[in-house]
Amino acid sequence: MAKEINKSYENMPNLGRMGGGGPRRFAPTAKPKNTKATLQRLFGIFMVWRKSFFLAIALTITSATAALFTPYLLGKAINTFDPKTNLVNMPQLLKILLMLVSCYLVGWLIDTSNGMLMAKVTQKLVKYIRTELFAKLQKIPLDFFDTRSHGDTMSRITNDVDNISSTISQTTTQLIASLFTITGSFIMMLVLSPILTLVAMVSIPLFTILTRTIAGHSRRYFLGQQQKLGALNGVIEENIIGLKMVKAFNRQQNVLADFDHLNQELCDYSTKAQIWAGFMMPFMNVINNLSFTFIACAGGILSVKGIISIGVVVSFLTYSKQFGQPLNNIAGMFNNIQSALAGAERVFEIMDEREEVPDKIGTEDLVNPQGNVEFRDVSFFYNPGTPVLTGINFKVSPGEVIALVGETGAGKTTIVNLLTRFYELNQGKILIDNKDITEITRKSLRSCFSVVLQDTCLFSGTIYDNIRYSRPSASDEEVKEAARLAHADEFISRLPKGYDTLVTASTDNLSQGQRQLLAIARAILCDAPILILDEATSSVDTKTEKEIQQALLTLMKDRTSFLIAHRLSTIRDADKILVIGEGKILESGTHAELMETKGVYYKMVISQMGYDESLGLTAGII
Repeated sequence: MAKEINKSYENMPNLGRMGGGGPRRFAPTAKPKNTKATLQRLFGIFMVWRKSFFLAIALTITSATAALFTPYLLGKAINTFDPKTNLVNMPQLLKILLMLVSCYLVGWLIDTSNGMLMAKVTQKLVKYIRTELFAKLQKIPLDFFDTRSHGDTMSRITNDVDNISSTISQTTTQLIASLFTITGSFIMMLVLSPILTLVAMVSIPLFTILTRTIAGHSRRYFLGQQQKLGALNGVIEENIIGLKMVKAFNRQQNVLADFDHLNQELCDYSTKAQIWAGFMMPFMNVINNLSFTFIACAGGILSVKGIISIGVVVSFLTYSKQFGQPLNNIAGMFNNIQSALAGAERVFEIMDEREEVPDKIGTEDLVNPQGNVEFRDVSFFYNPGTPVLTGINFKVSPGEVIALVGETGAGKTTIVNLLTRFYELNQGKILIDNKDITEITRKSLRSCFSVVLQDTCLFSGTIYDNIRYSRPSASDEEVKEAARLAHADEFISRLPKGYDTLVTASTDNLSQGQRQLLAIARAILCDAPILILDEATSSVDTKTEKEIQQALLTLMKDRTSFLIAHRLSTIRDADKILVIGEGKILESGTHAELMETKGVYYKMVISQMGYDESLGLTAGII
């Protein structure tokens, strides 16, 4: 199924992307994308369930056909009355009434079955879109999430996909039925009276002008409505997560002001979208009523002159209503269709985002990695012309501990992100065991690393689940052993449910330090040959830090380790310290060597810690 849908995407126009380079939460409303291309893509996805879809179309046409015969039968029923004799042909009338009841009954049964069928197909389609969209998020490079509001991305998965769902389920068969009814009614009108048909066609140019005028204005506002809704979701998400900081700094009024501003913009766009879409139905009714009046007048004149019968006039008037009713239905669906197309465009924007560079043909798994790492003339930039790293060169032997120090934003974490291929370097090579990382499959490359990041990430589940996240096959005893090594077992045991305690990413039932201990336990359990510690002890107290240091010494034994830290106690025993600044390696060496040269590292120590040259003592953090 996925292959068929992906195939349908290949020949469809790209709808464009959100540009990179920075957050776009408050970007101005973009112009509407190609509506035709969006419809083609939705139709292409729909074709995966073509059998059910075509069955729904067939049922819709059958129902519409039954409805088309009713005006004709009504006219025949009226003509059973003979004005000359004032008698009714009862056998013929009963036969016509039986046919009418049959048409209505068949239409009801088909419409009910069709509604159930379309509900199933629609939900399958929406499930697929959500699955594909979520799968796409797993393949998009991290810089996408660095430059976009998480709330807006979530809004696309939920609100925008819901818009597509509700519109498809409500309007697909209705639209087909309307188009078929319009065509069928026109043919029947032409058969009954070409003259009255010509009178009825006067309304067509008015319908066309009205639809084009309203569509041109409302589409822009519906797209703006979806964008502002995504921005509003971003603000809500950020403020719920950061509510403590909001209260701590008394920013409630500022937050409310920001929220009110965005909420007002959303209100304005929604109001304008609904107003423009709301114009459609009243104007359509006016045009339909005018058309009905003209037809009734013309039909009366023709009937009096004996050109057509009264039954034909009644049938024609009913057909004219049937001809106008689908147009009214389309007008009623108009705002839903516009909103769904705007949502679909936003969904397809993410679907069109570039993915992580795929593994090259011929890439191999890294077998028994030893932990030899080398950077050769590596350069990297987020935005062209603004280098973050330039000409980085260093080697790490298996089992060595490398500390990366430097000012905030110097590029320490970027080096680690390039090593793990979270970002793709722009120039140079990174080698593990003398093999270019681009020639190693991503899966085997990342299995080489055990990572503890500065921002601790826990997932909804038990403590067992969170520690076991790095190695799902680990036994309970292995999980507990990893927790003991990380000095997390003590606080876990004090919890009411111990290792079965439920935690989530956002709740505060654990302190930041405890969460970090769980992350360290997770890294210990991973047992990978290369260890990355990005401010791994930044949220624990001094006593706990010393205990963790002992555990980390055991963990780092015979493993290549990268330490990103500011505390001297964490880095002073490293085999090599790399001082990062201005996008380059300013200095490298052991703590003693760097202190002896009295360069950048030395200045960092004496400015942030205080260094007594006579005693050779340091204290504090850098």
